Amino acid sequence: MRKTTDNGNSQYEDQGSGPVIVLIHGFAENAHIWDIQQAYLKDRFRVITPDLPGAGNVPLTTPLTMESMADYVYAILLAENVDKATIIGHSMGGYVALAFLEKYPQLVQGLGLFHSTATADTEEKKEARAKSIRMIQQYGAETFARQTLPNMFSPKFKTAQPDRTDAYVQMGMQCSGEAMIAYYEAMMQRPDRTGILKNTTTPVLFIIGKDDAAVPTDIILPQITLPRVSSIHIFDEVGHMGMWEIYETANLVLQQFVEFCQL
Repeated sequence: MRKTTDNGNSQYEDQGSGPVIVLIHGFAENAHIWDIQQAYLKDRFRVITPDLPGAGNVPLTTPLTMESMADYVYAILLAENVDKATIIGHSMGGYVALAFLEKYPQLVQGLGLFHSTATADTEEKKEARAKSIRMIQQYGAETFARQTLPNMFSPKFKTAQPDRTDAYVQMGMQCSGEAMIAYYEAMMQRPDRTGILKNTTTPVLFIIGKDDAAVPTDIILPQITLPRVSSIHIFDEVGHMGMWEIYETANLVLQQFVEFCQL
């Protein structure tokens, strides 16, 4: 069911019943990135997939930060009377999930970093994002999406599934240049949150693709031993989009992780 909060500024899908899992989308995406997962998981759990500010029909709010987006997700859970949830974030959504855990630890039964990282941007990464911002400003969001978003997939998937790759590009083209720039700036400004991983007693899920150019394996591997309880899944020939590239396996991993977090 598509819902909005009372103030009309939050939009999200809310399906199923039982333990709550929140799936947070990443950069230039929207809640529909999780459609396959929601369709599978809703028979077992209550699945909430928000559109973040600037995605879908949700207004872009400023200043936009990981913390403000975490507050946005919190407002949805508050409106739905949710007092416990497993929070899963893809890429930028993982940064939001980490900020959520830092601000609202009492609500979090499990944290999932789905092709994401707790480290802050390096100077090299910040410059790459700044270059992307300049490209968006110069050529527009649609050109940027067409040129860059196919690289989120593994070479194998791009060759085998060109229609799915194009569907992802089309989703990205729905995101405004203003929102893309705001997301990039928020990512560049986010702090290192590896200390959150180290200090949390909450189970943490890591989903890692060996062909992920956006969040390379060598960045993630030092983090997997930081939490007291980690669930680690590393996939060959998978890029940054495991929810599409290996959707059946991703569904099962998410199901098992939520079940584990109920123990």
